[in-house]
Amino acid sequence: MFTPAQVERFAAMETPFFYYDLSLLKKTIDAAALHARKHHFHIHYALKANVNREILQPIAAAGFGADCVSGNEVLRAIEVGFSPNQVVFAGVGKSDREIRTALAHDIFCFNVESLEELQVINQLAGQAGKTATVALRVNPLVAVSTHHYITTGTAENKFGIPPRDFDALLQLLPQLLNIRVVGLHTHIGSQICDMDNFKNTCLKFNEIRRWFEAHGLQFTHLNVGGGLGVDYQQPDAHPIADFESYFFTISRYLERMPQQHVHFELGRSIVAQCGSLITRVLYTKQGESKRFAIVDAGMTELIRPALYQAYHKIEKVVAADGEQYAWDVVGPICESSDFFGKEVMLPLLKRGDLLAVRTAGAYGEVMTSFYNLREKAPAVYEG
Repeated sequence: MFTPAQVERFAAMETPFFYYDLSLLKKTIDAAALHARKHHFHIHYALKANVNREILQPIAAAGFGADCVSGNEVLRAIEVGFSPNQVVFAGVGKSDREIRTALAHDIFCFNVESLEELQVINQLAGQAGKTATVALRVNPLVAVSTHHYITTGTAENKFGIPPRDFDALLQLLPQLLNIRVVGLHTHIGSQICDMDNFKNTCLKFNEIRRWFEAHGLQFTHLNVGGGLGVDYQQPDAHPIADFESYFFTISRYLERMPQQHVHFELGRSIVAQCGSLITRVLYTKQGESKRFAIVDAGMTELIRPALYQAYHKIEKVVAADGEQYAWDVVGPICESSDFFGKEVMLPLLKRGDLLAVRTAGAYGEVMTSFYNLREKAPAVYEG
């Protein structure tokens, strides 16, 4: 994966750090844009995946919009060059302050998740002398094949307006004089690779849209969220997500009128593969039946294995042939959940060896914590 020059550079650096391949990021952006254009789709990058300015700037420069889930993400998006009229503010718990921030910057749209939120945005927009443009996030009641922590479209999720509230919603909307409904939105979860999940979402979304239209509510914008997964198992074999199949599936099964614009919120699939967490072996340790490689990065740098039992490919930075051994690669945090991988096949390791935890560009650095008063790992960019 790494060139001899990169290995030499890494060896001289303090660890842990995040390494970002900006050339791969650019290729990924180009691929996503190419396949979206074929179907006249609009992409909004989900800032929650990675908010580094060096990552955001080429995404903004490509003409993508921004999908934000906090007021500070709205501000960061505008700061790095995303046009406010392409900024969407999503999230189930927008504070009054965050809503006022978004109104002040005249963003394109709020994705609204409850009837009470609609009323609050209407009130705050009236106080600001503005009309808030909104999309209604509906819960399609679609179960998907992903980790249960990152599903968002089933009956007991906190996200979206459930069908049982649709009648009350229609009665409420005429009273909200500072709200303009332009869109219908849904999102079913994250790290989804089975295209049938997206097909089923489209079919259910079509039913919901038709129901609203039959009751007099028209939409100019349809937002089907994101969720496209990446290959954590073989990042080198599939460095770019399958945007072609994804957009083709949506185009085939989503019903839309000629005047309706279709939007996506892609995060992980844009940035995950361009990032790796580089860490150094501090100690090796032999247990009763296990070999431990204790490294200087931990769940404070990459929490996904601890939080989701997520798999990340782990490699020795300097490729080594020969016998492979099963290692538990663990961090320094005082928690048994602090590990990157168990029974990972790696060559014989020793103190000072560098390891790369792959596919860490999404939900890695952005979820950093300061538990144990850990210092924040820096970012290194190349390409």
